[in-house]
Amino acid sequence: MKQAYIIDGVRTPIGSYKGTLSAVRTDDLGAHVIREVVEKNPNIPKDAYDDVIMGCANQAGEDNRNVARMSLLLAGLPFTVPGETVNRLCSSGLSAIIHANRAIKAGDGDIFIAGGVENMTRGPYVIAKPSSAFGNDSKMYDSSFGWRFVNPKMQELYGTDGMGNTAENLVEKYNISREDQDAFAYHSQMKASKAQQNGRLAKEIAPVSIPQRKKDPIVFAQDEFIKPGTTKEILAKLRPAFKKEGGSVTAGNASGLNDGAAATIIASEDAVKKYNLNALARIVSSAVVGVEPRIMGIGPVEASNKALQKAGLTMADMDVIELNEAFASQALACIRAWGLDDNDPRINPNGGSIAIGHPLGVTGARIAYSAALELQETAKKYALITMCIGVGQGYAAIIENVNV
Repeated sequence: MKQAYIIDGVRTPIGSYKGTLSAVRTDDLGAHVIREVVEKNPNIPKDAYDDVIMGCANQAGEDNRNVARMSLLLAGLPFTVPGETVNRLCSSGLSAIIHANRAIKAGDGDIFIAGGVENMTRGPYVIAKPSSAFGNDSKMYDSSFGWRFVNPKMQELYGTDGMGNTAENLVEKYNISREDQDAFAYHSQMKASKAQQNGRLAKEIAPVSIPQRKKDPIVFAQDEFIKPGTTKEILAKLRPAFKKEGGSVTAGNASGLNDGAAATIIASEDAVKKYNLNALARIVSSAVVGVEPRIMGIGPVEASNKALQKAGLTMADMDVIELNEAFASQALACIRAWGLDDNDPRINPNGGSIAIGHPLGVTGARIAYSAALELQETAKKYALITMCIGVGQGYAAIIENVNV
């Protein structure tokens, strides 16, 4: 069977909600990372890419009508290069990479761009049409986050708990204390702050130039959501955000609403040889599972176990574990289910989404490239990439450093 490799990648700095990237169209963000990763790899002709696959969770505004296709055209790739947008909510970026992996293994192509894009700030308000000509049941939703246009039967079958409430459900189910959540969030911030200060995060980033009306362009070059001044005392003072009485999930121990984009190049062994490429990592295995929607955050546990089993490996073999931090409670529930220490140094060594941010369609691609890069930086062999998904799923992939 053919093998697929992560060759290279880039991402934008992650923007805060209504922050620096709020002025940039979603399709322009996608175009930026596609253009940058193509220019980083001049050995590959622009017309050689078999497909561009981008994840995006919103798709209600500027990201509608196949943002992958729009972005690749805006990036200057030939119109002969096709594009596809995939949506598996929080894991859309990782799904895009695994789509490329599957295509290569099926013999449907040899070289792909795969990533994700999301500008949550620019998610539009959307209004449903009434169900009848003179109906009065039209509703307006903010498309940036949460449920919209939900089938009433879903409420009957599984409930429609918001993401924050699913995190509170895990707190209750696994008896996770507020102090432990805040401690986990604090360590995420400190790791990300260190990685930003020592230049590690900069190795992933392609700065974005943002035109101004009367001034020189702003060059946005580093993640702005990271809070290096965070203390445990500051976190302890924050009020519960989702469950007012007895809640413990706060804005400080949860990921944010964020903007950004990421892109990777995924290639077959034939393409590696043909274009004289230096692969970072081989995609060893992947797995996706469904879980109860009201505890969606536990999804990474069985997804990772399944991916490890398929690879013939164990958690002890993993040198890097990129576990997306949708919420501290969610991450801790998974970590403890695996029997790992809360502060296992393999987990999110450069901080996670609580600190860096979580633009939904982007994060899966961001952490996949970051894991591949971390294996190179540390000369380690295996990494696990895994994340929970709204409405109750988990995704995981295992990659192997091909240079050790």
